[in-house]
Amino acid sequence: MPTSYAETYFPVLLQAVIAMAVAAGMLGASYLLGKRVRNRVKDMPYECGIEPTGSARERFSVKFYLVGMLFILFDIEAIFLYPWAVVYRELKMFAFLEMLVFIVLILSGFFYIWKKGALDWGETGERRFRKP
Repeated sequence: MPTSYAETYFPVLLQAVIAMAVAAGMLGASYLLGKRVRNRVKDMPYECGIEPTGSARERFSVKFYLVGMLFILFDIEAIFLYPWAVVYRELKMFAFLEMLVFIVLILSGFFYIWKKGALDWGETGERRFRKP
């Protein structure tokens, strides 16, 4: 058992130093050993073996980023289900009620953003049926 503060965190520091050394070694080896062939074909963006079409500088809709952030948000909230599942048998009905409240709050947020149209990639119904 470690007796001092330094003995406690020395393995963490050692692992961090080794990780940085391995990363630097790999980058250095790839720089020294890698081929440096530059041509038009090598500089083209790779799109699954298909010839790229259009510009890589296209603008994306804000909804694209909004859906991405919402996915991350709900994904992180799903992580809270794992610790709950571990202690569920110990806490019994209390754990069930707490998770029921958690799920109701998550679903209310989900239905709110769904009703607001944040998950709709196409045009909204109002704009779709509006006469010019």
